[in-house]
Amino acid sequence: MVITDLLNNILRGDAKAIARSISLVENESDGYEHLLGSLPVSATPVIGITGPPGAGKSTLTDALISNIVKDDKQVAVLCVDPSSPFNLGALLGDRIRMSEWYDHPQVYIRSLATRGSLGGLHPKIIEITELLKAAPFDYIIVETVGVGQSEIEIAGLADCTVVVLVPEAGDEVQTMKAGLMEIADIFVVNKSDRPEADLFVKNLRTMLAPAFHSNTQDIPVLKTIASRQEGVSDLWKAVNDHLRQQHGPQQKAWLFTEKAWQLIQQNKMKHLDKNHLKNEIEQLMQQGKFNLYQFIKAY
Repeated sequence: MVITDLLNNILRGDAKAIARSISLVENESDGYEHLLGSLPVSATPVIGITGPPGAGKSTLTDALISNIVKDDKQVAVLCVDPSSPFNLGALLGDRIRMSEWYDHPQVYIRSLATRGSLGGLHPKIIEITELLKAAPFDYIIVETVGVGQSEIEIAGLADCTVVVLVPEAGDEVQTMKAGLMEIADIFVVNKSDRPEADLFVKNLRTMLAPAFHSNTQDIPVLKTIASRQEGVSDLWKAVNDHLRQQHGPQQKAWLFTEKAWQLIQQNKMKHLDKNHLKNEIEQLMQQGKFNLYQFIKAY
């Protein structure tokens, strides 16, 4: 299938074409850059679901999908999982995690492996998200692996970042403040039927007060029991309220700047061969003429 046909099928929402194109991008197969360069600009909202392991992010994502389907909307879900140490593939499969929605016509789910990425996301997450934006989805959900403070990349990618916590995370909140605490648009205290949930919510709201927090905007703190769909409709309303507000593009601009910097570096260095450099350096060293900074300047 030529790139033009693939793109047309993506625009129509063909699930097989979307799956094939994601694999094309993941593996950097021939034509993937042309495909990405042909994508139309889209404003499809991206919802990020993040938080520490065990907070119930997958269950909450599953519950959000239910609300989106009830609204007669279409959603694409990217589940970023830990990588297998053997083949770098995702350890947790989408069939297992959200089997109820796997074949639903309004839902597209894809598991991605972090492949060693320190930000808790996939190294090609920006490209894959942009690709999904070209398809006729109303929302895109990115659920991250949950690796802690380093997981701030999602704040640049998402239009609304939901940080999921559990009541037992009391002591962890202090350590997270410099990371996850700074990126949330909405906090969710999941599994709120557990003891100390109300006290945890109270303490969290205290920490988010202007006297303690640099963010002058009120950040909602919501309680949910995702396994029973309790509080999820309120969360969905809060997400849409946030998406309707006007937000500056600063975080997203920095994310794309960093990505552009990496890609420009890669493109500029494509013509360089390390073995050729080594041979040149060896010859100059043998001649007693090697100066590292003069050598670099020649390139």
